[in-house]
Amino acid sequence: MAALEAKGSETIKRILLKHGAKEPFFGVRIGDMKPIAKKLKGQQALALELYATGNGDAQYLAGVIADGRQMTARQLQSWANTATWSMASMTAVPWVASEHPEGFGLATKWIDSRKEEVARSGWNTLSALAATIPDADLPIARFGQLLDRVVRDLPKAPDGVRYAMNNFVISVGTYIAPLGAKAITTARKLGKVVVDMGETECKVPDAESYIVKSRRGASVAPKRKTVRC
Repeated sequence: MAALEAKGSETIKRILLKHGAKEPFFGVRIGDMKPIAKKLKGQQALALELYATGNGDAQYLAGVIADGRQMTARQLQSWANTATWSMASMTAVPWVASEHPEGFGLATKWIDSRKEEVARSGWNTLSALAATIPDADLPIARFGQLLDRVVRDLPKAPDGVRYAMNNFVISVGTYIAPLGAKAITTARKLGKVVVDMGETECKVPDAESYIVKSRRGASVAPKRKTVRC
């Protein structure tokens, strides 16, 4: 925590506050966090302690160094419940949950949550599974049903959940070959997804064009080894 605090920046804090960050956090650049993460990689007990601090930077770092396969379902649920803001709910939690054997089951439970950060974790975990798990090992029919659910539920979902749902359509269309055409159709049904991005210059990606760009001329993009960044 002292090492993180030493890397903190008031400038970065002001930027992250505009993106929805909540105290406590130090405002550490991701690039400045990577040398710390490299030293701590694989220290599972420390990752759990870092996340439990509730500090936004520490929660992100915990997601980088933790191994989701070594976590229990209860621990994963605790992470989803206590994510302080999207830096954790849309990155750290999905990273570890997508590595766990019960990741799909947890994700489909989380997307029903009335708590926005939990629902965001659910949709992003599903996106991570689509990007990393071989199609033969995915419940393709269930993913197809979830695309239908996005069409039905996205218009009335909270801003952050709409953003995560849009990302889910992109991930399915990019990485799951049997659902590529359905994802494009889903994107066209959704049209322009409007999300209040606050006082930032961030934009919601157009799902159809993003899918096509990500495939790079192929019918589907190669699966990723990890979604961590």
